[in-house]
Amino acid sequence: MSNRWFAGSLKAALVFAAGISTAVSQDALKFEAEDAALSGTVVDMALAGYSGTGYVTGFDEATDKLTFTVTSDSLKLYDISIRYAGIYGEKRTTMILNGGSSSEVYFAAGDTWATAEGGQVLLEEGENTIDFVTNWGWYLIDSITLTPSAPRPPHDINTSLVNPNADANAYALYDYLVSIYGKNILSGQQDLSYANWITENIGKTPAVVSVDLMDYSPSRVEFQGDIARTVEDAITHHERGGIVSVLWHWNAPTGLYNTDEQPWWSGFYTRATDFNVATALADTTNANYTLIIRDIDAIAVQLKRLQDAGVPVLFRPLHEAEGGWFWWGAQGPEPAKKLWGLLYDRLTNHHGINNLIWTWNSLAADWYPGNSTVDILSADVYSQGHGPMSSEYNQLHELGGGKKLIAATEVGAAPLPDLLQAYQADWVYFAVWGSGFIDNPE
Repeated sequence: MSNRWFAGSLKAALVFAAGISTAVSQDALKFEAEDAALSGTVVDMALAGYSGTGYVTGFDEATDKLTFTVTSDSLKLYDISIRYAGIYGEKRTTMILNGGSSSEVYFAAGDTWATAEGGQVLLEEGENTIDFVTNWGWYLIDSITLTPSAPRPPHDINTSLVNPNADANAYALYDYLVSIYGKNILSGQQDLSYANWITENIGKTPAVVSVDLMDYSPSRVEFQGDIARTVEDAITHHERGGIVSVLWHWNAPTGLYNTDEQPWWSGFYTRATDFNVATALADTTNANYTLIIRDIDAIAVQLKRLQDAGVPVLFRPLHEAEGGWFWWGAQGPEPAKKLWGLLYDRLTNHHGINNLIWTWNSLAADWYPGNSTVDILSADVYSQGHGPMSSEYNQLHELGGGKKLIAATEVGAAPLPDLLQAYQADWVYFAVWGSGFIDNPE
């Protein structure tokens, strides 16, 4: 790997040894929810199959929570699992340790009790608190179980990119990322302007800069003209030795409401368009399918500019699909996966775009398009404070069978290195979001 990746930007990377091990008891610890402290929540017994004398529900206000108090005889790292019921659909809860670092835990939909893995908690000697706060709300919690964490085994990452024609620049970047994985973590920032602000005010430059192809979306160009400078920004960061990540807030190809409440520039949100991705993909002869192809082809032009400039790209389209708040995820996992496959095929096989490292950005297994079209797994996490996001990391590690690199592609705040090390959360990089986050003193 060339030393160019260390020029300027990588001097700012957060670097530390991965993994620690501690002597812990081999006994799992179980705590019933009905015995914990309740705030805005209630004990219920309506759904059969709970353990103990009941379960906790009532997570319907933002501040509602359930607080477990756990005593530890020393500093210990535990895996935490939550017995829950997602009878109101798939949900997310926020888990907070000792009033500080937090993580988001996904609860799948189901009509009976199930177990969700919540990542890990590093218990301090003495009394600890573990809060579960509403987040999406409308779920039931029966109990939690703490099991001593085993040291993470050595990583065994795929050495080949999924595109058999991936170019030398893509491989140079990928090989570098594989070489540091589990040893170093790179810092990143959304938008070149914010990365430059960090350079000017802190004196260090993030290794990774993420840029957005949003303004190249044809339905945005129709309203605002050709104003995008994303490709130029990406080339600028690359030429100073940085790594480029690209996402695409894909304005819906058509069907924008364009009202005062839902203006055209919000057209990537489900709420701002009537564009139905499932219907569009169901018939390749319909007009909306043709518009999808038009949009992909427009983005291919920009990606080809980056390829011609020698810029390898961590490419992250269809981000946060499982949330449903963007139109590409609004119709469920199958259309989203089908659209991902179309994107991959059109860009790779039709346009010959070979500088891309394909980065998937959802946690749930039923949304995953499969190993054959994904190089890197990633999550966007905003509720963690400066915590390690171990729940999301562990979910992605399981999703990829330990064979895929894992990135925190959008975060609300930079995670603390000592927590990342302690939790064995070996993200290959993280990227702090721009407006409202990197410039937020809180």
